[in-house]
Amino acid sequence: MPIVKYPRTIEPLWIEWDRKAQKCGLRHTIYAVNRDHYTGEWLDNLKHGKGTQTWKSTGAIYNGDWKFGKRDGYGTYSIPDPATKEYKKVYSGWWKNDKKCGYGIKFYSDMEYYEGEWSGGKRSGWGRMYYKDGSIYEGQWLEDQHSGQGMLRLTSENRYEGTWKDGKKHGLGKFFYLTKGQLFEGFWVADIPKCGTMIDFGREEAPTPTQYPIPKIELANPDDVLEEAQAMLDDSQE
Repeated sequence: MPIVKYPRTIEPLWIEWDRKAQKCGLRHTIYAVNRDHYTGEWLDNLKHGKGTQTWKSTGAIYNGDWKFGKRDGYGTYSIPDPATKEYKKVYSGWWKNDKKCGYGIKFYSDMEYYEGEWSGGKRSGWGRMYYKDGSIYEGQWLEDQHSGQGMLRLTSENRYEGTWKDGKKHGLGKFFYLTKGQLFEGFWVADIPKCGTMIDFGREEAPTPTQYPIPKIELANPDDVLEEAQAMLDDSQE
């Protein structure tokens, strides 16, 4: 019985090359056309899992978690110091969809940093900011600004405790003038105290107290006057 031989089907080379080029699992360093490079895990040609990305143009490095080609999970972003050429940490914390999200610490300079919650790459939620002038803000944030309840402590130890809006004192709050032994409690609008009461507070221990104590209020109904003034301010803000 004759044997029929059919011609062998030869797979085009490009199919084999494409198969070999598919990145999945742990791979060696992969270089992009612009000389950025990545070392770590892949899934379906996307960075996925643990890996380290280096950007050639800035020298910045991200080391941490990836998900479908984007920074997602816990990771650290660092840049080289122009003077020493050594890497310094800029951000360490959680990411989502390539943006800072969740708890993290960001260093703005050697003297200034933020630790707290993030959302969409911005400070949002509860956090503490250490400023380079020595002042500290601790409280709520919204889109990189003080918003909600918070406390700002100045280097003089004077402090404000109360409500914030758009990065400014806004609403009910207290300002402790500990250097001169006084306390202002009242209502603020865009960083300006509009109405309230000023009383002596710790005047005996204050380093630079006022020459005379605050005199007694002689109004018949001071609380009613404050409530009426505050109500007018509330109405004007609506």
